[in-house]
Amino acid sequence: MRRRAAGGGLSCDPGGDAGNLKILVTGAAGFIGSHLCEKLLAADHDVLGIDCLTDYYSVERKRANLQPLLKNAGFTFIEGDIRNAAAWKEKAGGVEAVFHLAAQPGVRASWGTGFQAYAERNVLATQLLLEEFRDAPLKKFVFASSSSIYGDAESLPTREDAVPLPVSPYGVTKLAAENLCRLYWKNHGVPAVMLRYFTVYGPRQRPDMAFSRLIRAALDGAPFQVYGDGAQTRDFTFVDDAVAATVSAMESGAEGEALNVGGGSRVSLNRVISILESGHRVKPAIEYVHSQKGDVRHTAADVAKARRILGYEPSVSIEEGVGKQVEWEKRAGRAERETA
Repeated sequence: MRRRAAGGGLSCDPGGDAGNLKILVTGAAGFIGSHLCEKLLAADHDVLGIDCLTDYYSVERKRANLQPLLKNAGFTFIEGDIRNAAAWKEKAGGVEAVFHLAAQPGVRASWGTGFQAYAERNVLATQLLLEEFRDAPLKKFVFASSSSIYGDAESLPTREDAVPLPVSPYGVTKLAAENLCRLYWKNHGVPAVMLRYFTVYGPRQRPDMAFSRLIRAALDGAPFQVYGDGAQTRDFTFVDDAVAATVSAMESGAEGEALNVGGGSRVSLNRVISILESGHRVKPAIEYVHSQKGDVRHTAADVAKARRILGYEPSVSIEEGVGKQVEWEKRAGRAERETA
């Protein structure tokens, strides 16, 4: 079994339980990353989390995400940039699986001068990480991609063999990173799997994302701007479902594959507003404004491939998921007020 080595490191006993792995998670302090770390720790894996805690959104929010993880003896955290291997490479010795979730997020900020951060953190960082693990005997290298690579897909629900035509610089960088993963699988045998997440939501969602902003506005009695007419639809995926698919990707025999991870809840933003009003008695003050460049009109995931390969089946409805996020946002708001 896995035992603690002197100095807090990890060593492997070949005669022990091969099911317990040493796993690297980049972007560990983020929304999906912190949920993933919790899931892996609950399965008795040892987790090395890396995050450079950029100020794209509140660093304090990210540190709060880390707090429960830091209480677990199986979790080690490194605050650092994955592009600087010297900051983490020594502790990553013996890593058996990699989940690469670290990225510069957001569609609207990826235009203009902001693109440099996306190119560096989404493309260059992915290449450097693949290079570091090129010759390692990994069980899996799981890359967090995005439905943004499809752009305005010609068919809905969209299958993985659709021609990717991103309409934002952010989508371009995620597609480039996917292609890097595929290249390292094809040429060096890195067992990469690319997961195309469709609009993940739930507790701890990034505060710049639509659900978080909408719910906070509704709870605070503040106005909320809807870009466009609100009839645009998304395939909303609850974070627990996304994490379940992510862990299954590590445990599967898939390599060199791109897989959609959708929630089966394709609804309009107007419908989400209606759910808030009818189910949770909160009524946001809506202001409709012009749509933004890079925003797609509709998304919907065909998850037949993930169902076949991963046994994936989303289980949380939009009504249930929104309710869970509302309750979390209420608690988070109270905590922020108490510490202010």
